Amino acid sequence: MPDTPSITTARSTVTARKLEDEASSVERLLDAVPMSPGARNRALEQARELVRTARTRRADRSALDAFLEEYGLSNEEGVALMCMAEALLRIPDDETIDELIADKIPSGKWSEHLGGSDTLMVNAGTWALMLTGRVIEPEQITGNEPPRNWLRRMVSRVGEPVIRQSVKTAMRILGREFVLGETIDDALKRCDKEYGNRALFSFDMLGEGARTRTMAERYQTHYLEAIQQVAAAADGADTRTRDGISIKLSALHPRYEFAHFPQIADELYASLRTLALAAKQGDIGLNIDAEEADRLELSMTLFERLVRDPELEGYQGLGFVVQAYGKRATATIDWLSALSEETGRALMVRLVKGAYWDTEIKHAQTAGLVDFAVYTRKPATDLCYLVCARMLLESDGRLYPQFATHNAHTVAAIMEMAGERRDFEFQRLHGMGELLYDVCIRAWNDFPPLRTYAPVGIHEDLLAYLVRRLLENGANSSFVNRFLDERYPVEGWSPTRRPRSARWISCPIRTSPCRRTCTRPGATRARSI
Repeated sequence: MPDTPSITTARSTVTARKLEDEASSVERLLDAVPMSPGARNRALEQARELVRTARTRRADRSALDAFLEEYGLSNEEGVALMCMAEALLRIPDDETIDELIADKIPSGKWSEHLGGSDTLMVNAGTWALMLTGRVIEPEQITGNEPPRNWLRRMVSRVGEPVIRQSVKTAMRILGREFVLGETIDDALKRCDKEYGNRALFSFDMLGEGARTRTMAERYQTHYLEAIQQVAAAADGADTRTRDGISIKLSALHPRYEFAHFPQIADELYASLRTLALAAKQGDIGLNIDAEEADRLELSMTLFERLVRDPELEGYQGLGFVVQAYGKRATATIDWLSALSEETGRALMVRLVKGAYWDTEIKHAQTAGLVDFAVYTRKPATDLCYLVCARMLLESDGRLYPQFATHNAHTVAAIMEMAGERRDFEFQRLHGMGELLYDVCIRAWNDFPPLRTYAPVGIHEDLLAYLVRRLLENGANSSFVNRFLDERYPVEGWSPTRRPRSARWISCPIRTSPCRRTCTRPGATRARSI
């Protein structure tokens, strides 16, 4: 990477840019645009060709892709599913569950989705959500009868426990498409059965943060057991060609917060170090997963301490996750490059778009912050991702890029920037992106390695992860949502065509977005997403 700043300078920049003005941040990214006009056009046409090819093979898409296509967030049924998925499995009492079902199921026109998909799982799920799969025959529903009426009739006939169990079953069917197994042993067996030795994995133990020391100890135990089992089953030639583990620091301590960090840093580091030493012994990768923006610098502090630990000398499996929707993404990569150069240790870097956008926006609003820690417009995130990708490709081997994306344009752009190089990998989520990457592998004879990010955990730990995945990929502006939808012509598709955020206003003078406080004549507030 040309002109890598010192580690101190890079760290200071990370701190300074947390709430940077978005227009200024985007202008800096545009100055660093990583592709020439010709390269951008080639990447765009390649992406369109990938989509065209994938659409000819719609029948090969995963059950989860089919589900998201049928139930996005553009209809009442998709919203009802989101509410139920977020709340159902962690509601402790049957009475509240019954009230939730009674409130959400009648709000959707489920019968309109019956037969709307060519995938058996989706249609079976539709019947389950209509709550008729076992207790009502299709002919019992009259043509124009609203679901509310037959739901009431059915409840009075078969009782609420049957309804409750049907909806729980539907949610668990959906959850299985996201989660590889309830235990690491189950996940490894499923890998062997469904993938054989054809795929690489990064296993993630589900858990969105320990709330007690008991929970933290449980997660620590699960992580350690997973590392040992994955290491025993791994058969690659080196760390980069073997399965790995992703861990969340918030799962290792109940007070992983900025205010408590000085008091708990040593204790948390001891837990992290134990896992890293086990990963080193097993010669598998250990990635520190990204979390909320307020925890980024805490994670950096712990990761740097890990990289400098003499007991881990020679271990090349340490990895860090960078979220491109954060305004500090490029500065974080500068810091990782400087850390690698100073310590002489190669590091793995997983580049993702970002997983906590809604949380970050709401936090900034409730806290009354001067700005957001993340970009408010999707094109800015896409631009930042490509700038970060170029930085990783130009890191002279210090950083091993792991590009996590389900976007055909992002894949095509990275392949265009990489040229003949193949010393990097792509990553996808379990249950998603299979068709896209199958098309990519056929399009490039020397396509880079592909790793699957595979969550492992019990259903009670699934909810937060499930909701994030549905929000990211079921949103109307999501590429995954539109990828195989014939209503969106491929020729007219643009990677930056997205609705504007309500935060921005259009300006007749500048081409870049202006702030809401803009007073220029003719400025108008943009329509909300």
